[in-house]
Amino acid sequence: MSKDREYAVVTGASSGIGAATARTLAAHGYHVIAAARRMDRLAELAASNENIEAVELDVTNQSSVDALAHLLSDKPVTVVVSNAGGSFDGSLLLESDVESWLKTFDVNVLGSVRVIKALTPLLRKSGRGIIVVVTSTAGHVTYETGGSYTAAKHAEKALVQTLRLELNGEPIRVTEIAPGMVKTDEFALNRFAGDSAKAAKVYEGVEAPLTADDVAEAIRWSIMLPDHFNVDSMTIRPVAQAAQHKVHRVTKN
Repeated sequence: MSKDREYAVVTGASSGIGAATARTLAAHGYHVIAAARRMDRLAELAASNENIEAVELDVTNQSSVDALAHLLSDKPVTVVVSNAGGSFDGSLLLESDVESWLKTFDVNVLGSVRVIKALTPLLRKSGRGIIVVVTSTAGHVTYETGGSYTAAKHAEKALVQTLRLELNGEPIRVTEIAPGMVKTDEFALNRFAGDSAKAAKVYEGVEAPLTADDVAEAIRWSIMLPDHFNVDSMTIRPVAQAAQHKVHRVTKN
């Protein structure tokens, strides 16, 4: 099957890492299904490359996920990038709102489960494929005020590891991409409920955090390796971030 006929599904494609991944894969010949809730943003993305097709998707809604699978039922889907996610609070665990935990798990964890369950049959039908789940270094270590997000990303990591075991023997690769500090337009803003000052503080003094395009390139590289070559898990960070808690910041005089 030639790559120019292969379909790649990218969830959470309306901004940040998802949008960058859609652009990158489209530039490399994939027909990209850019899926997200915000159709206005997806329309702009699709207008940038004829290989990008915008499709409305809410990963927290099973009917929406099922509609996507039905739309693609006769298409040669070989790539699924489960990227939709986010952090929705920056609270101490004892002060956190359980509703925020529910939202965080629904979007990050259950959203991935819904998408993977619905689209894996299409990879099987194509005879080969890869599932990429975008997690976070928060899925490998914990930190204060990140309880709901780190718990959800640890769960996503476990999901990836379990899925790889269960698909062993089938021609489907399963990859986790775990980015560290990535500066995007919305991630920190969502975490701090739109407080731009708090969001800016996250990246303050960091000369070169990762960008969405950096992460998209890691995803592309993993996807375009030979079919026998699986990247189990790739942790990527900016040079300034030696560990989750160890970040070099330049102070201004």
